[in-house]
Amino acid sequence: MLHESGQTSGRDPYVKDTPTLIASDKVEGTAVYGADGKRIGSIQRIILEKRGGRVAYAVLSFGGFLGIGDDYYPLPWEKLTYDEELDGYRVDLTREQIERAPRFRSEDRDWYRENGRSVYDYYGVPPYWM
Repeated sequence: MLHESGQTSGRDPYVKDTPTLIASDKVEGTAVYGADGKRIGSIQRIILEKRGGRVAYAVLSFGGFLGIGDDYYPLPWEKLTYDEELDGYRVDLTREQIERAPRFRSEDRDWYRENGRSVYDYYGVPPYWM
């Protein structure tokens, strides 16, 4: 029921995790582990397709100190597998392999438009738009 204040009564606005669903705010900050089982970094952000709602990329951050100076690597969502034992995501690559991948540069507004295909090509995954 909607009140005059615009709030609903009796509903929790936050999605609870289920065996197959997770809220975006719980994905951000989740650890990512490489093929060697070592922690690489964490999910900084999820990038969604504006119109279709598909996950285009998970942005992996690492390399800085306490979050300052981190590098940001867009990963196709399909490369990540959730591992309940680790309470994090696994990727079938090592940190060194990811360091050779296309890296996001914050000063470039058109980075995703110009580099989207190269990200998917690097990881050997069909692009989400195909």
